Amino acid sequence: MNPETLRALQAPLKERYRDTPEAALVTLRAQGRLGDGVSCRIETGKALVEAGLHPATGGSGQAACSGDMLLEALVACAGVTLNAVATALGIELRDATLQAEGDLDFRGTLGVAKEAPVGFRNIRLNFTLDTDASEEQLATLLRLTERYCVVYQTLAHPPALAVSRKRAGRD
Repeated sequence: MNPETLRALQAPLKERYRDTPEAALVTLRAQGRLGDGVSCRIETGKALVEAGLHPATGGSGQAACSGDMLLEALVACAGVTLNAVATALGIELRDATLQAEGDLDFRGTLGVAKEAPVGFRNIRLNFTLDTDASEEQLATLLRLTERYCVVYQTLAHPPALAVSRKRAGRD
């Protein structure tokens, strides 16, 4: 895709959202159902993913780990955003690889040590780019990728989070 094609594709959306801001508000949804053993089946819209315990918490390693899935979502979102921003800026990327790493202390998840946090302590996102772009262009590319990557921004600035429950078959 070239910059003109991308702009033409996005221009009517941008105009609509400027004219009618509420049209830009979209609720995304994910749904899962408990699976066999200690697992949860997630329907992604493209495939069925079975998530389970990480081997460091007693899992077999056969099911997807939700922590891995979080990092994969970050890589996917950052990769798509990087590609779109590069296209919009006219920066040719011959190739790009992205890697996300996150540090977990499973003592927190397993309730072994109250001082150990549950969740990632640190997450690192690394880009390896094959391009002739200047250092200034690369700085702009990465700054805008960070700015417009939904998953990155959600992790960097956590939203309000609410949990609710209901009983199946009841109001």
